[in-house]
Amino acid sequence: MTGKTHIIGGITASLAFAQTANYEAILLVGGGVVGALIPDICHGGSKIGRKLPLLSKIISTIFGHRSFTHSLLFLFLMGILLNSFVTNESIVAGILVGMASHYILDMATKNGIKLLYPFKVRVRFPITTKTGGAVEDVVFAALSLLTVYFGYGVFVEYF
Repeated sequence: MTGKTHIIGGITASLAFAQTANYEAILLVGGGVVGALIPDICHGGSKIGRKLPLLSKIISTIFGHRSFTHSLLFLFLMGILLNSFVTNESIVAGILVGMASHYILDMATKNGIKLLYPFKVRVRFPITTKTGGAVEDVVFAALSLLTVYFGYGVFVEYF
């Protein structure tokens, strides 16, 4: 999936999560956007890879694309790191939710992800799509509608 789809996926997931959890919605969503981009640090052409090219190159050289940074192990380690250094639980939760949304979206692509890294097995859904294709546009549109739906729910709940 492309960066814009990951961003809207992080927003959607964070807003949906905000309806069931007692977190500050704006911080949760902000964290969701950041978290939705973090796993692609392993790809130099990604939004985050272009912002941090040296780190991206190092991670890509060591692990390759869609392996360690797209795994449950990475999610777990990020959870430990974030809980150790970030004092706001809403931000931490948002980042982790955004990362999880990234994983789910990339599991819908033909290459899938190495969710169980260091095991080499790739995990993907039975029906997949090509990154940047017409189906991704439909996914983006659906996520946009869900963002409005969940955003309205959060708005009504808080105001």
